[in-house]
Amino acid sequence: MSTWIDIASLEDIPQRGARVVKTSRGCVAVFRTAEDEVFALNNACPHKAGPLAEGIVHGKSVTCPLHNWVISLETGTAEGEDEGSVATYPARVEDGRILLDQSFLRARAAA
Repeated sequence: MSTWIDIASLEDIPQRGARVVKTSRGCVAVFRTAEDEVFALNNACPHKAGPLAEGIVHGKSVTCPLHNWVISLETGTAEGEDEGSVATYPARVEDGRILLDQSFLRARAAA
């Protein structure tokens, strides 16, 4: 059973931008694409733990600000020749509000 929690208004995150949500399980980066889709990932790049929320969002990817690794917002997997991945979390927009699946955030502590 999923429990959706309201974390912010869609308008709180600029298009092609991100914000960090601090949870008891750590920081989650929430991204908004130019098409107003939202994605939630661990905020640490798999390469050197760069802050993905500070990266550049393009299409459905984010480029890490430290070493230019490109991470898929849909899968959390590094693109191109880079290897690695970050955890992704279910996110959705409902009535202009961004919702995260709390059960996945809880499961993160067990990983």
